[in-house]
Amino acid sequence: MTTSPLLEFTDLTKRFGGVTALDAFSMHLDRGEILGLIGPNGSGKTTSFNLLTGIYPATAGTIRFDGQEITNASPRQVYEAGIVRTFQRSRLCLELSIYDNIMIGDTSRLSQGLWANLVKRNSFRAEFDASFQKARDLVATFSGHLADRMFEPVGTLPMIERRRIEICRALVSAPRLLLLDEPSAGMTHDETDQLMRDILDVRARGNGLSIIIVEHEMGVIERITDRCVVLSYGRKIADGTYAEVASDAEVQNAYLGVD
Repeated sequence: MTTSPLLEFTDLTKRFGGVTALDAFSMHLDRGEILGLIGPNGSGKTTSFNLLTGIYPATAGTIRFDGQEITNASPRQVYEAGIVRTFQRSRLCLELSIYDNIMIGDTSRLSQGLWANLVKRNSFRAEFDASFQKARDLVATFSGHLADRMFEPVGTLPMIERRRIEICRALVSAPRLLLLDEPSAGMTHDETDQLMRDILDVRARGNGLSIIIVEHEMGVIERITDRCVVLSYGRKIADGTYAEVASDAEVQNAYLGVD
C-alpha cells in the first residue's frame, strides 16, 4: 500500500515581469522525509519557499499539501495547515527575550484577549504558565543551559543559539512541515555541525515531521538529507540521493561550469 506524498508541486511557475524565476517545477516530499533543495544562487530555491508560504502568488501550476490544494493560500492559511519556515537572514527581535521570540510563533494558540487578561487574571496566569513550560521544554531539547535563560534578550546570544531559537519558534506550533532556509549562514564549521545534529534530533523526535532544507554547504546536505532536488535557472535538473545528484553531469556543470 502506497502513501500519498505530504507535499506536491506540479508545474509550479513564477515570473517577475520578463524573468522566469521558477519554470514548471514539479516535485514531491514524502511524509517524514528530509529533502535538500539545492542549486546555484538565483536558481529558484527561496522563490519556491516564498510560493509555498504565500509570500508570492504563483504565475502557474499547483501546490498540494496533505491532499489539499493550497496554491496562493495566504501566509496565515499556510501556517494553520502546518507549514512553518525559518529565513536565511535572522528574523528574531533582538531586544525581546527568548520566551517572547518563541511565542511569537504560536500566537494562534493564545485564547485570552486584552479584556480577558485584565479581568480573568487566573486564566491568564494559567495560560502563561503553560506556554512558558512549553517553550522551555522545547528549548531544553536543544540546550539545557539556554532553557535557564528564557527571559534574557536574544541579542546577547551567539549565532548558533539564535538559530536554535529560530527553529524553536517555528516548531512551537507543532507543524508537519519545517522549511529551513540556509540554517548554517553566519556560523562556523563546528557550530554548523552542532546545528545539524540538532536538526536530526528534531526529526527523530518530531512524530513524522518533514523537513525541506535549502543549503549551500554540501557537507550539510550529504549528512542529513534522504533525497535532493537540484534547481538551475528555475528548472529541476536532478532528483535523487545526494550521491546520485552529486555524480550527475548536468548538476556538476550547473555548479562548476563547463571548461
